[in-house]
Amino acid sequence: MQLSRIVAFHKTMGDPTRIRIIYLLSKGPLHGQAIAGKLGLTPPTITHHLHKLKDINLVYTRRDKNTIYYYLNERVLKHQAQTLENIIDEKGVLEEMDEVKDTKSEYYKVINNFFSADGKLKSIPAQRKKKLIIFEHLIKGLKKGVKYEEKEINQYIKQFHDDYATIRREFITNQYMYRENGIYEVNPSEMWAKID
Repeated sequence: MQLSRIVAFHKTMGDPTRIRIIYLLSKGPLHGQAIAGKLGLTPPTITHHLHKLKDINLVYTRRDKNTIYYYLNERVLKHQAQTLENIIDEKGVLEEMDEVKDTKSEYYKVINNFFSADGKLKSIPAQRKKKLIIFEHLIKGLKKGVKYEEKEINQYIKQFHDDYATIRREFITNQYMYRENGIYEVNPSEMWAKID
């Protein structure tokens, strides 16, 4: 796991309300109203914190009729704890930081080669690694937690490239987005296809 992801996880967790929410969910699933009541906070405040926790894949939802229940993703919590333990060794941290630096320079090189000065995508790369870098770059312009209609996704992609159907299909194939009944939503970044 990249150092930047570990930092993002712990940054999100560095809030007392989120830690309390995790504690409550460790006892079992709850709906937003119940969490708000137990913590003495407003539902919009709880929704904000739950979105942050969903972004790091620590919380997931299940709908039961008209109620959405929040569950703790214990696997992610255990994995993060184990990852932190594994990188305590200074050498491991330094290697991880070098890896992130190399990845970033390659990332920007691909972006510069495939996008024109006006922000248009010149072509879709044939090589999988470069293709995923391009798609990851494009998906970052869409907001997590927002539901998009297909025509909105098409319009968004068209501002970069005319072949919106191919790119939209790749978003789904590579797990950048989830589609249900013509509605699209950005997946947590942990689900995205890995750039090797």
